[in-house]
Formats: sequence, structure tokens, C-alpha cells
Amino acid sequence: MDAVLRNFKLIPCPAGDDCTKANCPWQHSRDQTTPTTQAGGGSQDEDGPRKRRKVSSEPASTPARPNPTDLRPSSAKRPVSPPSLKRKPPQLSDQPALAATPVKPPPSPIAPSTTPSSLEKSVTSQKPASQHATPQKVAPRKPESLNPRHLKTAAPAAHDFRYKALKLLHEQFKRLNDELKKDAKEDEQKLVLSDQELIWLALDEEQRMATEKPSIYQNVIKNRIMTYKKMTVGQWRDERVAEHKKKEVAATPGSRTPRKPVLGPPKVIQTGLTPEQEVRFLTYLHTPIDKLAQWGYVPSAPTEEEISKAREGEEASLGYEVCDRCRTRFQVFPGRREEDGALTSGGKCVHHPGRAYYPERSLGDTDKPSRRYRCCQQVVGESAGCVSGNTHVFKTTSPARLASIIPFAETPPNPQAPKDRAVCFDCEMGYTVRGMELIRLTATSWPDGRELLDVLVRPVGEILDLNSRYSGVWPEDIINAEPWSAEKRSNWDQQKGQREESGKVAEEGHSKRRKKMQIVSSPIVARDLLFSLISPDTPLIGHGLENDLNAVRIIHPTLIDTILLYPHRRGLPMRYGLKMLMETQLNKAIQVEVDGKAMGHDSAEDARAAGELVRLKVQEKWSAMKGEGWSLLDGEFVPPGGRKG
Repeated sequence: MDAVLRNFKLIPCPAGDDCTKANCPWQHSRDQTTPTTQAGGGSQDEDGPRKRRKVSSEPASTPARPNPTDLRPSSAKRPVSPPSLKRKPPQLSDQPALAATPVKPPPSPIAPSTTPSSLEKSVTSQKPASQHATPQKVAPRKPESLNPRHLKTAAPAAHDFRYKALKLLHEQFKRLNDELKKDAKEDEQKLVLSDQELIWLALDEEQRMATEKPSIYQNVIKNRIMTYKKMTVGQWRDERVAEHKKKEVAATPGSRTPRKPVLGPPKVIQTGLTPEQEVRFLTYLHTPIDKLAQWGYVPSAPTEEEISKAREGEEASLGYEVCDRCRTRFQVFPGRREEDGALTSGGKCVHHPGRAYYPERSLGDTDKPSRRYRCCQQVVGESAGCVSGNTHVFKTTSPARLASIIPFAETPPNPQAPKDRAVCFDCEMGYTVRGMELIRLTATSWPDGRELLDVLVRPVGEILDLNSRYSGVWPEDIINAEPWSAEKRSNWDQQKGQREESGKVAEEGHSKRRKKMQIVSSPIVARDLLFSLISPDTPLIGHGLENDLNAVRIIHPTLIDTILLYPHRRGLPMRYGLKMLMETQLNKAIQVEVDGKAMGHDSAEDARAAGELVRLKVQEKWSAMKGEGWSLLDGEFVPPGGRKG
């Protein structure tokens, strides 16, 4: 028993120096002596001390006296505890290495001759070595085989499809790399990839497309393979140089990585057809809307009875609407309220302009991320909004109610409309006391993209919000606009260069990229200008045409809508945005921000973008038809087995 109690003397007392027990079995600073021998004159242990004593941070003020209990003879003939294994204590990264020899007793109190400077030097010399250590080298990347990686989320396609696509992608990488290796100069040898690096590159590309664009994975990877199949050695060299520079920037301390992946080289569209043949080919891409009324398309004008009911319902509502942004119920006063001249009630509109989305999960994260707003990255439900508007706004979608403001009109015959061109058009809308109305209309020629019409429009109702963040029309544009007249139409072609610049975003900023535009007095005048450019047989091209057609109140029989050409995998009403389609299909960026500020859409840019997507679809469709046996004879498309009637 005494031997067991003697082991407690190696452990500091939990009460410390405040302990008042007369014969406390624990260790105290007052009885820390170094007995050279125990009772009987033998050494303490041949293997050294059982445990390392904890050195007190406070020096002893008086010499310690031996405790009588330490001098009692032990009744045990051999140590109670097992002998020491003589292992080295674990070495921490922030502590100096510990000696493997037995721990010496605590040193004597600091001598009076010790000065603060000497203490400071001794403390400095005992700083952890890890503070001055160089950064550790990154472990080499493990070799991988050419097999699709396992994804944390659901696979966007079957394994067989992913494996075949990965092999095709790797074959193109190897082809381009071998050609570069033959002609590479001495300074370009670093651009040549090894066999394992080619496998890593193919795996990284396939995984990126599978995780970033799972809904359109198959289309994206097919387009990617075709891009590299048509890529030249020079383009591959440029891509390797850009990738090499990006890695160098990422390795530089304090460097910032781009928020979005850099787009690849822009896709070159080569239909193999002349412009006139491309226009004739559009007959195979027409998108009928007679069965799409439930999704907002208006195939026929509302009747007078439907319009009358809509007006009666509007009068019965006393002007009460639901805000399109914050869902607040408010009242509208067309012509202004008499007592104070207000256009709406309800005060300011606090809302989030960006849509809610689910952020992508990080690798190894099993928790489902919270929905956030794209505008401010706040979690949904944390706040009512991050933007405050001056008034509440609303949007009308009912065809009968739209016709009660401006009636719908079918495209009239126009013998002067050219037969060898299509027309791309896009509209921008703003909020008024009559709902969402037309404020800008742009039309361009297809397939050359030449501008035909670009005018601002004065809406029917008083303006509540120009919706500049999305429409791209700002108050100064309306103020500085010149009235449109027939005489000024003759100068339209002379200002072609200035108008074409409107589709480009200048780096100088918002003020330098604005152009002085013309404005028409009403949406009906803008519609008549568009009617002067088209006929019922003219293909009308756009993205989300139901919104543009309803804003202008047009019923047109020959439509080509990129939303229907590139349908969402879930079907309507889900749809892909024009910006996303341009990035994924053509590797082009539109609707970009200037200095981090949203400048709004440019209807001329959007119209041309829709036209480019249609040309891409012409290329794909005609390539597929040729594979089925179609041919081109004397400018006519001939099906397999005979001439088209």
C-alpha cells in the first residue's frame, strides 16, 4: 500500500499550494526534493523515474523539506507499476524536441543576477521552430486511369456514356498534344503534356462538365468534343499558354482566382450554306405556337366579349394589384390620385432582385446548402430584401386584359418586305400603372446581324419603374432621346456604325457606352415600324418570344423561338436563359457587368445572340439531315429518294 501511495507523490496535488492536509499523498512544491536514495540506501529505480514530473511555473520561495512518508520502508519487493517502455514522448509541431533521458528535477529559483534582457534572449531562443519553417511541398498527384470519376452527386448520365465521351475527349487531347510536340520550340516544351497529364486533363474536364452543368451534360460534352475535333494546333497552343499562365497566377501568394471558369474559344459556326439558303432552311425550324397558349403564347386575338369581361374585372378591383417583386398588395392610381398626386399606395418596395438558388456543395460536404439570393447571397428568409424601390409594381399576363389596353394585331401582308432575310427582334419592358409595357424595340437582319430598327417607346401609362437593371433603359436615355419622324428615317443608314456599337459593352463604363436614341410616341407606332420590315412569311427570331410579342401585341404565324429550339430538360415552363445558352453553346459572354455593376440587357445584343443560336441549330440540323441522305441541288433541299415537291 505504501508503494502505491508513493506513486501519488509523482502527481501534483489538485488543490495546489492551497492544500491544508497534514499528510497529503499528492505532490507539493514545498516537498520537492531530490532524494538520491530511498530507505535502505538503494536507488529509486534502475529504469529511471516512473513519470516525468510537472515543473511548476512558480519558483519555490523556501528550500523544500523531505516528507516523512517518502522515507518509509516499502513492503513491496518489486515495483508495482510495470517497468518503463523507454519510448520517446510524442513531439508536437510547436514544441522543441524532448530528450529521451530521465527528466531532471526542477531548476533552482532564478538567480538575482538574471536580467530582463537575458530572460528575453532566452525566451526568444526557445521559440518554436515551426514559426520559421518553410512551407511544406505539395504532395505529388496520384496517377489515375482513364475511367470516369465517382461523383458526390447523382451522375448526369450512364457510366457507358460517360466512359465513351471521356475516351473521345482524351483522343482529341492526345492528337493535339502529339501535333504540338512535333513542332514545339524550345520555349514551348513546357506546354507539351505527358500521358498522365493528358488523362488528368480529360478527367478534370469531364468532371467539371458533369458537376457544373448536369442538366445539359450530354449536349455540353458533345459540343466540347466537337470543338476540340475542329481545333487547330495553334488554338491548342494558345489554350495551353492561357492555362499555364492561370496556374502561375494561382500559385502566386495573394493572387485572386476568377469567380467563374474562363470560357473556351468562341465556337465558329459553319453551316455550309449561303445566307439565302440559310433563310430557306428556316422552314425546318419553325415553332408553331397554336398548342402553347398555356405558356403565355397568344395564337389568336381575344374576342370583344373577353376584353369586356377583363375591363369589368379591373374596375371591380378598384385598382388593387399584387406587387411583382415583394408580393405586397397595393393600389394603383392611373392619372394620379387627386389628393396627393400619388401613383401607387403601400410606400417603398423592399425586395431581392436576384432569384433564389441552391449553392453547389463543396467536396466532402454532406449537408444540404441553404437557398440563397443571387443578388446579395443572403439566406432565404433572413431579410425582406436588399433593395428598396420607390413604388410597388405589377405585371399583367392575361391576353384579354392586355388587349383592353392595346388590341392585338396580326402581321399584315407586306410586298416590300425582302424574301431573302429573316428578322431577329427583342423588346425591353418597364413597369407603369398599366402593368409591364414596351419601352424599347430592336430588330436586326438575319443572318448578317445588320441593325434594322432600334427605338425607345413612350408607354401608355405613367412610368413607375424603368426596370433599368434588366431593361438597360435609364432615365437619361428617355430624357436625351430625339423624337422619331419619317424624315429622320433617311439618316438611319448613315448612323449604322453608331447603332452597331450599342451591342458592345465598353470598358470605359456606363456613361461612355450610352448612345443617343430616337423615341416614338406609343407602342402602336413602334409596332407599325416593325410591320414595315416584315410580312407574315418573314421568320421572326427571338428568345422567349411570347413576352416580346405580347408587349408589342403582335400575332405572327412564322416564329423561331430559341427557348423551343433548346428546350429545358424538364420542359416548359422551365427554360434556359439566353446568357447561359450563349456560354454553353457558343462560349460567348453577353449581358456582362461593368465594374461589378449590372448595366441591364441590350436588346440589340440579345437579338443578335438569338440569331447566332439559330444559326448553330441550322448547322446541327443540316448536318443531321445530310447524314440521313438529304442533299442540296440547284439551291433546293432534296430529301432522300426524290426531289422536294
